[in-house]
Amino acid sequence: MKPYLKLFTGIIMLAGLFSCAGSPEEAKEDYASGGTLIVASKSGNDVYFIDRKSGETLAVLPTGLEPHEVEVSDDGRIAVVCNYGDRDNPGHTLSVYDVEKARLDKTIDLGSHTRPHGIQWIKGTSKLLVTAEGSQSLLVVDVEAGEVIQVMDTQEEVSHMVAATPDFSKAFVPSIRTGNVAVFDLESGQLIEHIYSGEGAEGIDVSPDGTELWITNRAENNIVVFDTQTHEQLADLPCEDFPIRAKFTPDGNKFLVSNARSGTIAVFDAVNRLHIKDIELTPPVPDDTDAERYFAEFEGTSIPIGLVVPDNKTAYVANTRSDAVSVIDLEKLQITDHFKAGNEPDGINFSPLRPHQDK
Repeated sequence: MKPYLKLFTGIIMLAGLFSCAGSPEEAKEDYASGGTLIVASKSGNDVYFIDRKSGETLAVLPTGLEPHEVEVSDDGRIAVVCNYGDRDNPGHTLSVYDVEKARLDKTIDLGSHTRPHGIQWIKGTSKLLVTAEGSQSLLVVDVEAGEVIQVMDTQEEVSHMVAATPDFSKAFVPSIRTGNVAVFDLESGQLIEHIYSGEGAEGIDVSPDGTELWITNRAENNIVVFDTQTHEQLADLPCEDFPIRAKFTPDGNKFLVSNARSGTIAVFDAVNRLHIKDIELTPPVPDDTDAERYFAEFEGTSIPIGLVVPDNKTAYVANTRSDAVSVIDLEKLQITDHFKAGNEPDGINFSPLRPHQDK
Protein backbone atom coordinates (compact mmCIF):
# COMPACT_ATOMS: atom_id res chain seq x y z
CA MET A 1 0.00 0.00 0.00
CA LYS A 2 1.32 3.42 -0.92
CA PRO A 3 2.60 5.39 2.14
CA TYR A 4 1.02 8.72 2.86
CA LEU A 5 2.09 11.50 5.13
CA LYS A 6 0.45 12.21 8.43
CA LEU A 7 0.91 15.22 10.63
CA PHE A 8 3.31 14.58 13.48
CA THR A 9 1.26 14.24 16.62
CA GLY A 10 3.51 16.07 19.03
CA ILE A 11 1.42 19.21 19.44
CA ILE A 12 0.90 20.68 22.89
CA MET A 13 -2.75 21.26 23.75
CA LEU A 14 -3.44 24.72 25.14
CA ALA A 15 -6.66 25.06 27.06
CA GLY A 16 -6.24 28.34 28.86
CA LEU A 17 -3.83 30.64 27.05
CA PHE A 18 -5.59 32.62 24.34
CA SER A 19 -4.88 35.95 22.69
CA CYS A 20 -7.29 38.75 21.92
CA ALA A 21 -8.99 38.76 18.53
CA GLY A 22 -10.35 42.31 18.62
CA SER A 23 -13.83 43.23 17.46
CA PRO A 24 -15.80 40.99 15.05
CA GLU A 25 -15.53 43.72 12.42
CA GLU A 26 -11.75 43.90 12.74
CA ALA A 27 -11.47 40.13 12.69
CA LYS A 28 -13.60 39.78 9.58
CA GLU A 29 -11.27 42.16 7.75
CA ASP A 30 -8.33 39.93 8.68
CA TYR A 31 -9.59 36.60 7.33
CA ALA A 32 -6.35 35.92 5.50
CA SER A 33 -4.23 35.92 8.63
CA GLY A 34 -6.47 35.13 11.59
CA GLY A 35 -9.52 33.45 13.00
CA THR A 36 -10.32 29.98 14.26
CA LEU A 37 -11.02 26.68 12.53
CA ILE A 38 -13.60 24.62 14.41
CA VAL A 39 -13.31 20.90 13.70
CA ALA A 40 -15.49 18.03 14.91
CA SER A 41 -13.40 15.02 15.92
CA LYS A 42 -15.80 12.20 15.13
CA SER A 43 -14.31 9.28 17.04
CA GLY A 44 -12.79 11.55 19.68
CA ASN A 45 -16.22 12.87 20.71
CA ASP A 46 -14.82 16.37 20.94
CA VAL A 47 -14.33 19.56 18.95
CA TYR A 48 -11.02 21.28 18.20
CA PHE A 49 -10.54 25.05 18.10
CA ILE A 50 -7.47 25.64 15.91
CA ASP A 51 -5.66 28.89 15.16
CA ARG A 52 -6.02 29.38 11.43
CA LYS A 53 -2.65 31.00 10.91
CA SER A 54 -0.36 28.80 13.02
CA GLY A 55 -2.29 25.53 13.19
CA GLU A 56 -2.00 25.63 16.97
CA THR A 57 -4.73 23.84 18.91
CA LEU A 58 -6.26 26.46 21.21
CA ALA A 59 -8.84 24.32 22.95
CA VAL A 60 -10.45 20.88 22.84
CA LEU A 61 -14.01 20.67 24.18
CA PRO A 62 -16.40 17.73 24.63
CA THR A 63 -19.32 17.01 22.28
CA GLY A 64 -21.97 14.34 22.22
CA LEU A 65 -21.45 10.93 20.60
CA GLU A 66 -19.76 11.06 17.17
CA PRO A 67 -20.10 14.72 16.17
CA HIS A 68 -20.38 15.39 12.45
CA GLU A 69 -21.17 18.83 10.96
CA VAL A 70 -20.24 22.23 12.45
CA GLU A 71 -21.94 25.60 11.90
CA VAL A 72 -21.04 29.12 13.05
CA SER A 73 -23.22 32.19 13.62
CA ASP A 74 -23.03 35.31 11.44
CA ASP A 75 -20.84 37.18 13.92
CA GLY A 76 -18.63 34.16 14.60
CA ARG A 77 -19.43 34.09 18.31
CA ILE A 78 -21.42 30.84 18.41
CA ALA A 79 -20.49 27.42 17.06
CA VAL A 80 -22.93 24.50 16.91
CA VAL A 81 -22.09 20.83 16.44
CA CYS A 82 -24.49 18.05 15.39
CA ASN A 83 -24.10 14.93 17.54
CA TYR A 84 -24.99 12.18 15.07
CA GLY A 85 -24.36 9.12 17.25
CA ASP A 86 -22.97 5.73 16.27
CA ARG A 87 -24.51 2.65 14.63
CA ASP A 88 -26.27 1.47 17.79
CA ASN A 89 -26.91 4.76 19.55
CA PRO A 90 -28.64 7.44 17.45
CA GLY A 91 -27.68 10.95 18.51
CA HIS A 92 -30.37 13.55 19.23
CA THR A 93 -28.53 16.64 20.46
CA LEU A 94 -26.71 19.78 19.34
CA SER A 95 -23.73 21.14 21.27
CA VAL A 96 -23.54 24.95 21.42
CA TYR A 97 -20.23 26.76 22.09
CA ASP A 98 -19.10 30.28 22.88
CA VAL A 99 -16.13 30.71 20.54
CA GLU A 100 -14.45 33.62 22.35
CA LYS A 101 -14.69 31.90 25.73
CA ALA A 102 -13.90 28.45 24.28
CA ARG A 103 -16.76 27.10 26.36
CA LEU A 104 -19.62 24.63 25.93
CA ASP A 105 -22.65 26.79 26.68
CA LYS A 106 -25.54 24.39 26.28
CA THR A 107 -26.79 21.14 24.81
CA ILE A 108 -30.04 21.24 22.84
CA ASP A 109 -32.09 18.04 22.98
CA LEU A 110 -33.96 17.40 19.71
CA GLY A 111 -36.16 14.72 21.28
CA SER A 112 -37.42 12.21 18.73
CA HIS A 113 -35.54 13.89 15.91
CA THR A 114 -32.51 11.63 15.86
CA ARG A 115 -29.29 11.59 13.82
CA PRO A 116 -28.95 15.36 13.25
CA HIS A 117 -26.47 16.05 10.48
CA GLY A 118 -26.80 18.84 7.90
CA ILE A 119 -26.83 22.29 9.45
CA GLN A 120 -27.00 25.91 8.28
CA TRP A 121 -27.39 29.15 10.22
CA ILE A 122 -30.29 31.35 9.10
CA LYS A 123 -28.54 34.68 8.71
CA GLY A 124 -29.74 37.56 10.83
CA THR A 125 -31.46 35.28 13.34
CA SER A 126 -30.67 32.94 16.23
CA LYS A 127 -32.06 30.01 14.23
CA LEU A 128 -30.59 26.99 12.46
CA LEU A 129 -31.74 24.64 9.73
CA VAL A 130 -30.91 21.08 10.82
CA THR A 131 -31.59 17.79 9.06
CA ALA A 132 -32.68 14.85 11.22
CA GLU A 133 -32.31 11.54 9.42
CA GLY A 134 -34.17 9.57 12.10
CA SER A 135 -37.42 11.49 11.60
CA GLN A 136 -36.88 12.34 7.91
CA SER A 137 -37.13 16.00 8.80
CA LEU A 138 -35.72 19.43 8.20
CA LEU A 139 -35.88 21.27 11.52
CA VAL A 140 -35.72 24.92 12.46
CA VAL A 141 -33.96 25.17 15.82
CA ASP A 142 -33.86 28.35 17.89
CA VAL A 143 -30.39 28.31 19.45
CA GLU A 144 -31.14 31.07 21.93
CA ALA A 145 -34.30 29.35 23.19
CA GLY A 146 -32.68 25.93 22.92
CA GLU A 147 -35.62 24.24 21.19
CA VAL A 148 -37.07 22.98 17.93
CA ILE A 149 -39.61 25.51 16.64
CA GLN A 150 -40.53 23.99 13.27
CA VAL A 151 -40.54 20.54 11.67
CA MET A 152 -40.71 19.98 7.90
CA ASP A 153 -41.12 16.45 6.51
CA THR A 154 -38.64 15.60 3.74
CA GLN A 155 -40.49 12.34 2.91
CA GLU A 156 -37.07 10.87 2.10
CA GLU A 157 -34.76 8.50 3.96
CA VAL A 158 -31.22 9.54 4.93
CA SER A 159 -31.90 13.26 4.49
CA HIS A 160 -28.27 14.09 5.14
CA MET A 161 -27.22 17.63 4.18
CA VAL A 162 -28.95 20.98 3.66
CA ALA A 163 -28.27 24.15 1.67
CA ALA A 164 -30.41 27.27 1.42
CA THR A 165 -30.49 30.19 -0.97
CA PRO A 166 -28.77 33.35 0.36
CA ASP A 167 -32.14 35.01 1.00
CA PHE A 168 -33.36 31.88 2.81
CA SER A 169 -36.48 31.66 0.69
CA LYS A 170 -35.70 28.04 -0.23
CA ALA A 171 -33.84 25.08 1.25
CA PHE A 172 -32.69 21.90 -0.46
CA VAL A 173 -32.19 18.55 1.28
CA PRO A 174 -30.68 15.63 -0.69
CA SER A 175 -31.34 11.99 0.19
CA ILE A 176 -28.41 9.60 0.03
CA ARG A 177 -30.83 6.66 -0.09
CA THR A 178 -33.09 7.75 -2.96
CA GLY A 179 -31.11 10.42 -4.80
CA ASN A 180 -34.05 12.80 -4.54
CA VAL A 181 -33.74 16.37 -3.29
CA ALA A 182 -36.55 17.81 -1.16
CA VAL A 183 -37.20 21.47 -2.00
CA PHE A 184 -38.77 23.64 0.71
CA ASP A 185 -40.36 27.07 0.71
CA LEU A 186 -38.92 28.39 3.96
CA GLU A 187 -41.42 31.23 4.23
CA SER A 188 -44.40 28.87 4.32
CA GLY A 189 -42.57 25.78 5.57
CA GLN A 190 -44.08 23.77 2.72
CA LEU A 191 -42.45 21.03 0.69
CA ILE A 192 -42.55 22.29 -2.90
CA GLU A 193 -41.40 19.19 -4.75
CA HIS A 194 -38.72 16.53 -5.12
CA ILE A 195 -36.13 16.75 -7.88
CA TYR A 196 -33.86 13.85 -8.80
CA SER A 197 -30.12 14.39 -8.60
CA GLY A 198 -28.56 10.93 -8.70
CA GLU A 199 -27.56 7.88 -6.66
CA GLY A 200 -25.98 8.79 -3.36
CA ALA A 201 -26.84 12.50 -3.52
CA GLU A 202 -24.93 14.12 -0.68
CA GLY A 203 -22.57 17.08 -1.11
CA ILE A 204 -24.49 20.30 -1.73
CA ASP A 205 -24.06 24.06 -2.00
CA VAL A 206 -25.89 27.02 -3.48
CA SER A 207 -23.93 29.58 -5.49
CA PRO A 208 -23.29 32.88 -3.65
CA ASP A 209 -25.60 34.73 -6.07
CA GLY A 210 -28.37 32.25 -5.29
CA THR A 211 -29.01 31.15 -8.87
CA GLU A 212 -27.50 27.66 -8.98
CA LEU A 213 -27.65 24.51 -6.85
CA TRP A 214 -24.72 22.07 -7.19
CA ILE A 215 -25.07 18.53 -5.82
CA THR A 216 -22.54 15.69 -5.75
CA ASN A 217 -23.76 12.14 -6.32
CA ARG A 218 -21.23 9.87 -4.68
CA ALA A 219 -22.45 6.61 -6.24
CA GLU A 220 -22.42 8.07 -9.77
CA ASN A 221 -19.23 10.15 -9.46
CA ASN A 222 -20.82 13.27 -10.84
CA ILE A 223 -22.11 16.74 -10.01
CA VAL A 224 -25.55 17.86 -11.14
CA VAL A 225 -26.32 21.58 -11.43
CA PHE A 226 -29.86 22.92 -11.04
CA ASP A 227 -31.51 26.31 -11.44
CA THR A 228 -32.68 27.30 -7.95
CA GLN A 229 -35.84 28.98 -9.25
CA THR A 230 -37.09 26.63 -11.97
CA HIS A 231 -35.36 23.49 -10.60
CA GLU A 232 -34.32 22.69 -14.16
CA GLN A 233 -31.17 20.61 -14.56
CA LEU A 234 -28.45 22.76 -16.15
CA ALA A 235 -25.40 20.50 -16.25
CA ASP A 236 -23.97 17.09 -15.40
CA LEU A 237 -20.23 17.09 -14.64
CA PRO A 238 -18.00 14.04 -13.94
CA CYS A 239 -16.18 14.07 -10.59
CA GLU A 240 -14.23 11.13 -9.19
CA ASP A 241 -14.04 9.37 -6.89
CA PHE A 242 -16.88 9.32 -4.30
CA PRO A 243 -17.61 13.08 -4.18
CA ILE A 244 -18.91 13.69 -0.68
CA ARG A 245 -18.76 17.43 0.26
CA ALA A 246 -18.86 20.59 -1.82
CA LYS A 247 -18.30 24.33 -1.39
CA PHE A 248 -18.22 27.45 -3.54
CA THR A 249 -15.60 30.10 -2.98
CA PRO A 250 -17.23 33.31 -1.64
CA ASP A 251 -16.89 35.03 -5.04
CA GLY A 252 -18.62 32.10 -6.75
CA ASN A 253 -15.78 31.57 -9.22
CA LYS A 254 -14.61 28.19 -7.99
CA PHE A 255 -16.36 25.06 -6.74
CA LEU A 256 -14.50 22.57 -4.54
CA VAL A 257 -15.38 18.92 -4.01
CA SER A 258 -13.83 16.44 -1.57
CA ASN A 259 -13.48 13.01 -3.18
CA ALA A 260 -13.30 10.52 -0.34
CA ARG A 261 -12.24 7.47 -2.33
CA SER A 262 -9.59 9.03 -4.56
CA GLY A 263 -8.27 11.23 -1.74
CA THR A 264 -8.40 14.40 -3.80
CA ILE A 265 -10.01 17.82 -3.87
CA ALA A 266 -11.54 18.55 -7.26
CA VAL A 267 -11.53 22.21 -8.27
CA PHE A 268 -13.98 23.49 -10.87
CA ASP A 269 -14.36 26.77 -12.73
CA ALA A 270 -17.91 27.39 -11.51
CA VAL A 271 -18.66 30.12 -14.04
CA ASN A 272 -17.85 27.97 -17.06
CA ARG A 273 -18.58 24.64 -15.33
CA LEU A 274 -15.18 23.22 -16.20
CA HIS A 275 -12.90 20.94 -14.20
CA ILE A 276 -9.59 22.68 -13.42
CA LYS A 277 -7.56 20.29 -11.28
CA ASP A 278 -7.57 17.42 -8.79
CA ILE A 279 -5.42 18.27 -5.79
CA GLU A 280 -3.84 15.29 -4.04
CA LEU A 281 -3.74 15.52 -0.26
CA THR A 282 -0.16 14.33 0.07
CA PRO A 283 2.06 17.40 -0.34
CA PRO A 284 5.85 17.70 -0.38
CA VAL A 285 7.45 18.54 2.95
CA PRO A 286 7.92 22.35 3.07
CA ASP A 287 11.43 23.73 2.55
CA ASP A 288 13.65 24.14 5.62
CA THR A 289 11.46 21.75 7.60
CA ASP A 290 12.58 18.78 9.65
CA ALA A 291 10.54 16.08 7.92
CA GLU A 292 10.89 13.62 10.78
CA ARG A 293 9.39 16.09 13.22
CA TYR A 294 6.81 17.55 10.83
CA PHE A 295 5.28 14.41 9.37
CA ALA A 296 5.17 10.69 10.08
CA GLU A 297 4.63 8.00 7.46
CA PHE A 298 1.08 6.74 7.22
CA GLU A 299 0.12 3.45 5.56
CA GLY A 300 -3.28 4.04 4.06
CA THR A 301 -5.27 6.48 1.98
CA SER A 302 -6.24 10.06 2.59
CA ILE A 303 -9.99 10.52 3.08
CA PRO A 304 -11.02 14.16 2.68
CA ILE A 305 -14.52 15.01 3.91
CA GLY A 306 -15.51 18.37 5.41
CA LEU A 307 -14.65 21.58 3.56
CA VAL A 308 -14.65 25.21 4.59
CA VAL A 309 -13.68 28.15 2.34
CA PRO A 310 -13.36 31.34 4.44
CA ASP A 311 -12.09 33.45 1.54
CA ASN A 312 -11.13 33.22 -2.12
CA LYS A 313 -7.50 32.40 -1.41
CA THR A 314 -7.60 29.53 1.04
CA ALA A 315 -9.67 26.43 1.79
CA TYR A 316 -9.42 23.82 4.52
CA VAL A 317 -10.38 20.15 4.34
CA ALA A 318 -10.91 17.68 7.17
CA ASN A 319 -8.65 14.75 6.27
CA THR A 320 -10.35 11.99 8.26
CA ARG A 321 -7.92 9.13 7.74
CA SER A 322 -4.88 11.27 8.52
CA ASP A 323 -6.40 12.95 11.60
CA ALA A 324 -5.52 16.34 10.17
CA VAL A 325 -6.83 19.46 8.50
CA SER A 326 -5.17 20.11 5.14
CA VAL A 327 -4.63 23.69 3.94
CA ILE A 328 -5.28 24.48 0.27
CA ASP A 329 -3.83 27.50 -1.53
CA LEU A 330 -6.56 28.35 -4.05
CA GLU A 331 -4.25 30.53 -6.14
CA LYS A 332 -1.52 27.90 -6.54
CA LEU A 333 -4.03 25.03 -6.34
CA GLN A 334 -1.93 22.96 -4.00
CA ILE A 335 -1.75 21.73 -0.42
CA THR A 336 0.54 23.95 1.64
CA ASP A 337 0.21 22.57 5.17
CA HIS A 338 -1.47 20.12 7.56
CA PHE A 339 -2.77 20.80 11.08
CA LYS A 340 -3.36 18.12 13.71
CA ALA A 341 -7.12 17.86 14.38
CA GLY A 342 -8.10 15.02 16.72
CA ASN A 343 -9.45 11.59 15.82
CA GLU A 344 -11.30 11.33 12.51
CA PRO A 345 -11.96 15.01 11.86
CA ASP A 346 -15.18 15.33 9.85
CA GLY A 347 -17.22 18.54 10.05
CA ILE A 348 -15.29 21.80 9.82
CA ASN A 349 -16.12 25.49 9.90
CA PHE A 350 -14.55 28.89 10.54
CA SER A 351 -14.97 31.87 12.87
CA PRO A 352 -13.18 35.18 12.34
CA LEU A 353 -12.87 35.37 16.13
CA ARG A 354 -10.35 33.73 18.40
CA PRO A 355 -10.71 32.53 22.00
CA HIS A 356 -10.13 35.55 24.24
CA GLN A 357 -8.11 35.36 27.42
CA ASP A 358 -10.19 37.89 29.33
CA LYS A 359 -13.69 36.72 28.34
